[in-house]
Amino acid sequence: MRDISAKTPIWKAIADALRSDLAEGRYTPGDKLPTEAALAERFGVNRHTVRHGISALVDEGFVRTRRGAGAFVAATPTDYPIGSRVRFHENLIAAGRRPEKRVLHLEERAATEGEAKALYIASGDPVCVYHGLSLADGQPIAVFESLFPLARLPGIGEALKETSSVTEALRSVSVADYTRASTRLTAVRASATQALHLQVTEGDPLLRSSGVNVDEAGVPVEYGRTWFAGDRVALTLEGQ
Repeated sequence: MRDISAKTPIWKAIADALRSDLAEGRYTPGDKLPTEAALAERFGVNRHTVRHGISALVDEGFVRTRRGAGAFVAATPTDYPIGSRVRFHENLIAAGRRPEKRVLHLEERAATEGEAKALYIASGDPVCVYHGLSLADGQPIAVFESLFPLARLPGIGEALKETSSVTEALRSVSVADYTRASTRLTAVRASATQALHLQVTEGDPLLRSSGVNVDEAGVPVEYGRTWFAGDRVALTLEGQ
């Protein structure tokens, strides 16, 4: 027979209640949960008990916490294919997400030695640099910078001022198509400015992708570096 004296631990009851809130759509991915103080008042318990309940949801992957910022409903990671044809808008639409890009800054400067090597130009040659923010369903998922050789692609800077799409900008300067020639993935920590744009905590894990795109003749037209929020994107490898 069931022991009627057995009781559900309060922290577990809190976790169950919050889980039900999530299931009913009271909170959606990316939303911030009420503060520990507010939840403690709601359930009539102390903050330690609330913290225990939230920790259970963190362990289950429903919630994530950021030091000093609170607890947030964990967004389902967006699948983002990495292959020979990397297209931001197409990738997100295929994943059922609404894509958006925001231009943070456009500049012209001299290429560093490493950038020049990637673009097959001389160190110090002029490049156009596009700094931007990528979003899925309004949530920031990555910051990026794309470099274009100015001598090879005259007018690319003006084109990027007209559209946030790299594909459209390249098409306007007579690059009808391009493919990914190489990709390198590394794990890094978020800098203060990256954390600000991505709405994460400085030092949080990011996944950095660096790659070179080439035109139909195999000539580099873009060298890009992207820093993805580690818990918001699942990079998948496609056949080349």
